[in-house]
Order: sequence, then structure tokens, then C-alpha cells
Amino acid sequence: MSTKRTAVSDEEALLFHAQGRPGKLEIIATKPMATQRDLSLAYSPGVAVPVHAIAADPSTAYDYTTKGNLVAVISNGTAILGLGNLGALASKPVMEGKAVLFKRFADVDSIDLEVDTEDVEEFISAVRYLGPSFGGINLEDIKAPECFIIESRLRELMDIPVFHDDQHGTAIIAAAGLINALDLTGKSLKDIRVVVNGAGAASIACIELVKRLGLPGENAILCDSKGVIYKGRTEGMNQWKSAHAVDTPLRSLEEAVKGADVFLGLSVKGAMTREMVASMAPHPIIFAMANPDPEITPEEVEAVRGDAIVATGRSDYPNQVNNVLGFPYIFRGALDVRARTINDEMKLAAAKAIAALAREDVPDEVAAAYAGSRPQYGPKYIIPVPFDPRLISHIPPAVAKAAMDSGVARRPIVDMKTYRNELSARLDPAVALFQRVFDEVRTVPKRVVFAEGEEEKTIRAALAFRNSGYGTPVLVGREERIRETIDAMGLDAEAGLEIHNARNSTHNNRYTDLLYGRQRRHGLLHRDCSRLVNNDRNIFAACMVATGDADAMVTGLTRSYASVLEDVRRVIDPVQGRRVFGLSVVLSKGRTVYIADTAVEEQPTAQDLADIARQSADVVRRLGQEPRVAFLSYSNFGNRPRASAQVVRNAVAILDGLETDFEYDGEMMIDTALNRQLMALYPFSRLSEPANVLIMPSLDASLTAAKIMKELGGATVIGPLLVGLSRPVQIVPLGTAVSDLVNLAALTAYMAR
Repeated sequence: MSTKRTAVSDEEALLFHAQGRPGKLEIIATKPMATQRDLSLAYSPGVAVPVHAIAADPSTAYDYTTKGNLVAVISNGTAILGLGNLGALASKPVMEGKAVLFKRFADVDSIDLEVDTEDVEEFISAVRYLGPSFGGINLEDIKAPECFIIESRLRELMDIPVFHDDQHGTAIIAAAGLINALDLTGKSLKDIRVVVNGAGAASIACIELVKRLGLPGENAILCDSKGVIYKGRTEGMNQWKSAHAVDTPLRSLEEAVKGADVFLGLSVKGAMTREMVASMAPHPIIFAMANPDPEITPEEVEAVRGDAIVATGRSDYPNQVNNVLGFPYIFRGALDVRARTINDEMKLAAAKAIAALAREDVPDEVAAAYAGSRPQYGPKYIIPVPFDPRLISHIPPAVAKAAMDSGVARRPIVDMKTYRNELSARLDPAVALFQRVFDEVRTVPKRVVFAEGEEEKTIRAALAFRNSGYGTPVLVGREERIRETIDAMGLDAEAGLEIHNARNSTHNNRYTDLLYGRQRRHGLLHRDCSRLVNNDRNIFAACMVATGDADAMVTGLTRSYASVLEDVRRVIDPVQGRRVFGLSVVLSKGRTVYIADTAVEEQPTAQDLADIARQSADVVRRLGQEPRVAFLSYSNFGNRPRASAQVVRNAVAILDGLETDFEYDGEMMIDTALNRQLMALYPFSRLSEPANVLIMPSLDASLTAAKIMKELGGATVIGPLLVGLSRPVQIVPLGTAVSDLVNLAALTAYMAR
């Protein structure tokens, strides 16, 4: 497994930061500011009410202000990345970047503050009084040893978490990698010898955290540019180095690493040589974390030791020790329990959670980060990648629990399962929308057939479906091929999956009779039906559902939507009096909109549109929302009368003649349907709020709208959900991701209730 380093030119980097709004941040209001009443509530006189509430009870600041989700990223620019002391102002692009990472990975709001002083006391005085504004302080790019003093004093003076990420972030991720490297090499912390090269902030934090993990103090040797930190040494010493001095005759790094099990480098390029690597113990663990260039490259290590596990700080090598795996999620957990500090228990909990995640099967998003090569737990994958979407649901709960157990949490979390679901929903709007649905599926698990059972994505989705507690996945395919695929994926071949081979199933005669009874007057002979049951997995899966051998099915990964639907329709009829159509779910900027028809009817009639609207309203209500239906056109209520708009008007007229229990109106343009201000221009409109169900006049329009929203608008698009069949069936689009396949399988199981 390898990754390709992304080259960035100076001009490209400057343009990125300068184009549009300069910088990388902006402030957006979270409350409406459209009317005078909105302004009165946001500022005077309405703002006086929370002011009085906070004055009476300071803890309510977490309820009425941004404090509980706001972190300050603070630096004086004395140790900017690997660039050195370039001053507070020069550090601002880095601090803005850190704030962006907080938001992107953990939905934590962040403000960067650059303090223009190198005086320790002045810096402390500038920061200590900011406690009322923020829920936490992230110190960044402050040189050692001043950073030790600053963090320690601020932790004493402030009752919110103060965390110097350059120290602890690196230590936490390195500890996570070390846990897994020891597991793979069969070594124990109690028995190994560790050499840490470099005596700066990150090095000191690493050696301290590894000792807290269980490494005996005498088994850890700290080195700096002058050699081993030993008892009695006076040159270049300070109190932080002295705390890790050991009684040893070793004096140089070369002597220290001879026979050592672990090397943790946070120093400079070239500090580790091939000869040193060759002298280490069997199965050495080498974390060369100097940036931008490691102490020794993985290629150099491999040239002399094929049994080594190597990690670096770079993204172009496997096992990147990347702080973004830690700080966003550590603060997320700390903020959510209103922690007073971030202590060692919370750091260790984060390290263990990160290590545990690397041992799990990875989702498609992780495979994409590796250019399509799916990593497996092993020497080349001991640390998760930053874009693993599961980080937010794994690390913050561990940190929050550790805060609660160690007594620094002011607001304990009662229901940790619900908390995990809420965390997932912060970055995945589909989770937020369907969480209630998924919870109900778990209470009544169903048997769902995954028709394309030999596909790797299908197998991963089936395992995730089962592990999530949604029900029993049934794979259709050749058992030996499925077992081979599971083995190649590095998963348990005895995973307990139910597999049906259509060619030799004991149910084939029954399924053939069913299909023949339906298709004998549509050109198929009995032998034709037998051949279809034996060879077509969609036919076989549909027969399972039709006969009650399974509750629902999901398919579509490898064939076009239309051809799969044609197969399914040979076996399963629509509900009497209902249309079969596709309903896509679009989630964007906190809004959920359903678009129909995105799958079946090319040029629907007025009756088609009216029927689709009624069925869509039923589905939306079943999913827990109140439908407001807009029939879309290029026209707003007849202002551009043409034949195509007349079809939409006729659909509205059809509904007018029926008993309905949902809001609907049309014809209208899409911006009128979705924009409250534009809708106000038509006071006669029946919609009380912007529409959440959009009935499109044609398949072209519906598909185009959904795909534009996804590709240009950054929306999450789920589906289309197949609506109208008498049995629960979902057909996923070609190339659907595993996570989407699992979601649709769970929705199908829900529809089978």
C-alpha cells in the first residue's frame, strides 16, 4: 500500500489563501436576521434576558452562548511548524488552518488569536482572562521550554481545558500507533526498551505518555543533540529533561538504540542511520516523526530491516502520525462534558480509542484516501487516516467517559449510545435524518437479501448491516467465491454470513413455479423461468422476498437501475393502485428535501404527478416529517402559460378533488418553493412554510436537480428510494458507497416493518 504525495507550488498556496475572501474563516449567524423582530431578539432589548440569566448562574453561558462549542487557537509564533520563530503575525495562516480543521473534523467552532509577545508572563496574562469567552484553549507553535511553563500555569489559572497540541497531540497519536505496533510484534510495554530522540515539547510529552501507558521509567532513554540524558549530566539540561534522566553508561544515540525495541524520533533529518536500525532488537518499531523530513525514511529502514514497523509524520508514507486525528475529537469530548481540564486519563483514552479503530474494517472513505487501495490492520496500517468518518463517534465518547470517571466533567453524559449517534450526525446529515428509523429497525431486525453477494462492497455492507444490529444479511452468490473475497479483504472467513447459491438452492423449484405462474403469458417457458432463477441473482433475491423467505432486498451495484427494476418487476408487483417511482433525499445546509420522480417515469401525466405526490407524502410522513409538497414548473401560478405547465396545474386540480391530509401547491418555480421571502410574494399560496417535497415535471428535471445539488451544491443525496412495490426493494445507483448501501438496506428493512 502506498500513497502519492501532493505537490503544492508556492503560487498555488498563495492563491488558495488569497482568492475570494482572504484567509480561511468567516463568521456566519446561526439565528435568522431577516426582520426587525429578529434583531430585537438577537440584540436589544431581547439580549438582556440571557444576560441576566448568566449573571445569576454562570453555567447557563453554555446554554445561551457559543462558549460550549468555541475553542481559541492561540500562538505567539515562536515555533511555527518546522519554520522556527517567525513572529505572531506570520503564525496567523497556521492558526486559521487549525481552526478550519476543528470545524471540518469535529464541528468545533474556533477563533485564532495571535499574541505578539515572547515574554512568558505577558503571554500568560493575555490569555488567562479569556476564560469567559471560550470552552477551551488550544495552544500552538510555542517554543520549548516556554511552552511547558505557559501551559502549566494556564491550566492552574483557568477552569477550562488548556491543551498544547504540539506536545500532547503528537504524543497521543504516537502512543496509539505504538499500542498497535506492539500488538503486531507480540511485544509488551513492560519488557521493551524505548529510545526517544529530541528533547523538545513533543518529545517530552511522548516519553511521559508512554510511561503512563505502562513503560517502566528505567526502560526509557531520552536523547537530545548532545546525546543521552543521564543522571549527573549538567550540560544543556533543564528541569523537564532532568525528570527523565536515567542511570546508564550509554552516552550517544548510537549506543542507546543498540538492542532497543522502539525508536521515537522528534528531532532532525538524518539523526537515525541504517547502521543504527540494523543494531536494534528483532522486529524494531521506528517512528521517525521529524518534519518535513524524517530522521530516516521508510525506504532506508526497509533496505536493512524487513521486519521493522515504520511510521513518520508525512502523508506520503503509511502510518502518518497526524495530530488531526487527536485534537478536534479530544476537544469535542471535553467540551461536551464541560470539562475543567484535559488530563492524562483523557489523553490515554484517546490513544486507546484511536488504536482500536485501526483494527476495524475500513469504510470507502478511507479506501479513497489511499487512492482506492483499501488498507488492512498490519505493519503498514497501525494508525487510522484523518478522513476516517468514524473518528468522531469513537474518540470523543472515550475522552468524555475518561473525563467523567476522573471527576473533571461538569455535565456528565447519561446515555452514551445516544451521544455517539449525535456525534455521527454532526458530520453525516443522513445519520441525523434517519437515526430514529435506524433505532426502530434494531428493535425488530429483518432478513435483508443482498443480491450481488460476491461483490466486495456488498460483503462489507452486509457485515456492517449485521454489526449495526439491523438484522440478518443474506448474500446471494457462490459460497467459495464469497469466502475467497472475505479472505482477500483480511476479514474473518467464518463471519457467520448466510449465503445462498442460486444455482444449487433447494428453493429453486418453488421459485421457478412462482416465476412461471407470473410470466407464462408474457413469453416465457418453464425452462426459461428455471434458467432465470438459476442464473439471475436479482430474480432469485426477488423470489426470496416474494415468498417470504426474506423480508426485503437491496441490489443495483453492478447493473443499471432500469434493467434491475425490470428484473424485480417480473417477480414483484406494485401495490394495487400505486405508482412505482424514485424518491431522492437531498440534505443540504441543515435542510432536507425530497425530490420525485428520480428513477422511473420519463414524462409523467397529471394523474401520475398527483399519485406520486400522495405517495411521496406518505413516505415522508412515515420517515418522521410533515410533508409540504410543491409541484414545480418554470412558471409561478400561471404567469407564463404553456402546455407543460398545464400538466402541473392539472395535477394540482386532481388533488383538489381528492381528500388529502398534507399541504400542497403549484405550479411554482423551485426558488419560490424553497425561499420564504419569495413565497411571501404569493400570499394565496397554501404552503405554510417552504416546501420539503418537490414534484418534478419530468425525469430529466428531477435527475438534473438532484445531481446538481450533489456535485455543485455539496449536498448529500440518498437514493432514489424505490416507492410503490408491494414488497420492500431498494435499487442503489451504480458504484454506491458501502455506507450508503448500508443506509438503504436499513431503510428497506424499516419499510418491511
